[in-house]
Amino acid sequence: MKATLYALVAQAIDALRAAGTVPADLSTPDFVIERPKSRAQGDFSTNAAMLLAKPARSNPREIAQKLIDALPASADLGRVEIAGPGFINFHVDEAAWRRQLGEALAQGAQYGRNASGAGRRAGVEYVSANPTGPLHVGHGRAAVIGDCIARVLDANGWNVAREFYYNDAGVQINNLAISVQARAQGRTPGDTDWPEDGYRGDYIADVARAYLDGATVEVDGHSIAGAGDVDDLDAIRRFAVAYLRREQNADLAAYGVGFDVYFLESSLYEQAKVEETVRELIAHGHTYEEGGALWLRSTDFGDDKDRVMRKSDGTYTYFVPDVAYHLSKWQRGYERAITELGADHHGSLARVRAGLQALDVGIPQGWPEYVLHQMVTVMRGGEEVKLSKRAGSYLTLRDLIDEAGRDAVRWFLIARKPDSQLTFDIDLARSQSMDNPVYYVQVSHARMCGLMRQLAERGLSYDAAHGLAQPLDLNDAAAHELIVTLLRYPDVVAVAGRDLEPHQIAGYLLELAQTFQTYYNDHQFLVDDDAQRHARLVLAAATRQVLANGLELLGVNAPEVM
Repeated sequence: MKATLYALVAQAIDALRAAGTVPADLSTPDFVIERPKSRAQGDFSTNAAMLLAKPARSNPREIAQKLIDALPASADLGRVEIAGPGFINFHVDEAAWRRQLGEALAQGAQYGRNASGAGRRAGVEYVSANPTGPLHVGHGRAAVIGDCIARVLDANGWNVAREFYYNDAGVQINNLAISVQARAQGRTPGDTDWPEDGYRGDYIADVARAYLDGATVEVDGHSIAGAGDVDDLDAIRRFAVAYLRREQNADLAAYGVGFDVYFLESSLYEQAKVEETVRELIAHGHTYEEGGALWLRSTDFGDDKDRVMRKSDGTYTYFVPDVAYHLSKWQRGYERAITELGADHHGSLARVRAGLQALDVGIPQGWPEYVLHQMVTVMRGGEEVKLSKRAGSYLTLRDLIDEAGRDAVRWFLIARKPDSQLTFDIDLARSQSMDNPVYYVQVSHARMCGLMRQLAERGLSYDAAHGLAQPLDLNDAAAHELIVTLLRYPDVVAVAGRDLEPHQIAGYLLELAQTFQTYYNDHQFLVDDDAQRHARLVLAAATRQVLANGLELLGVNAPEVM
């Protein structure tokens, strides 16, 4: 309905432009269609007249009246009024609400989806954990944010590729290898000769034991067998990385997260992509040498200082392969590239974007888009939970799933804006009470499924067409609020995709469940009067469908029984 009203107002502005009421060369102002604060003011309101008043050299209320007079005829509109300094308030015709409810029911699982990104490619990179240990709760937040961004972009018509970037090269991988080697040699983290930067979790012992036993690891279509040679550090490294990649994949699968592309950092070196990228930067004149190091003139592209690319010992700083990696995304046709990272990576964003700009290959400013998440604090019994025996130094994602369940973990980690600190209360997530938001939403869906099951038990029927033929009681505040909330769903999906904010879906679903509960508390559904029963069950059926559609975008189940 907002889109319909926006189009009507835009056509009215065109008419005023043609009539000379506003300047002919005036572009359409950035007006909004929104819900007024008070229901008495109508269903929707626009500020268009106030934005047009100055260029038209007129009073806002006079322009508002001229806009109303110029509005194209529409069966969707009931009363249109001027309010305050020049707002235009719209009262939507009751038949329009019924038509839109019918569309929602007819579209079913497709309701809320749109084709705004049709024919366009997007890549979403998330998690991208070093294969050096089990995934922690922070990785879990990254996983659900990235997964839900991909789901929401898909709902907006984008062709989405989900991507995991493995940092399988560098110091941390070497630390992993020497840690597994130490375990394979019989040493433990308590020994004085344990590697200074070695990993201490019990999982290292599991990797070492599998390596010594000659176990075979299947990961991403490749098989790697443990050689058993405690002196072959390269073999240990290859086996340990494969073993932990497999473990991480299993954790993510249990979490309902998967990927289309697994990209190895090591491939950038094996295929000389890092060196090629550096040569291109030099060729375009955006580098210089100083102190034996090669520098990127990143200040030319908005960075706060120039950055070392190649150190005096010939090794590259960590952001250089990141530039090469993101260049590959551009070359693979990602019109929109989204990278989900922890907030601690904030310092590297400007230099990666600067490097991409310096390549002069047409990459737009602000590409890629970054979504940064803050830390997660996990509480149980009022106390912070920090450690896992398996990992040794942090709480793993698998631990959290085992304690709270996948649905609750996904909901709680997506329900707040990524850049906000998040406290995960295990006790609340496990509780079967209306204080638990995911339980509240799921119970609401199950309750409506129960209504439909009870129809047959009571010998009653439900016919959507019959229900949609009945007048809606828009004077019933609870019914009116439920209808308006239901039909906001496509807008919520569109905005969540545009702004990369899937947490808006979670907030909306909780609001919808609460709005339905208010209606449910005041109305009987399985009544003998056919017309009343069909009309009320239309609202229940539409709510059930929208809840199911929204939960799907969050990767959370919509149970029929609880």
